[in-house]
Amino acid sequence: MSDESLKSRVETWMVKQMPIIQMHGGTSMVREADPETGQVVVELGGTCSGCGISNVTAQNIKRDMYMEFEEIEDVQVKVPSTGDTGADTVEGGRGGDVQYSNESAGHF
Repeated sequence: MSDESLKSRVETWMVKQMPIIQMHGGTSMVREADPETGQVVVELGGTCSGCGISNVTAQNIKRDMYMEFEEIEDVQVKVPSTGDTGADTVEGGRGGDVQYSNESAGHF
């Protein structure tokens, strides 16, 4: 296992996933990556909101993260709706005003 934090490794992994997401005007942000619980929360933004295949993108991210990171036990991928606004940014063109609904943790 690397000395690099789980969040940093997940962010680096997401940057590799970004070309296809960005190609369609989407963004992503790693909100949480807890190595103790194995919980990862990724938020999609941009044109992912309202996209008819955002649920497919979310499922692909989940599946691939489970395969890539043995310490990950639970992945939540949130797709924007309304609600809180995040201002964190990371490399790869991700971040900015990503919003998600607080109504349901599994909201797509």
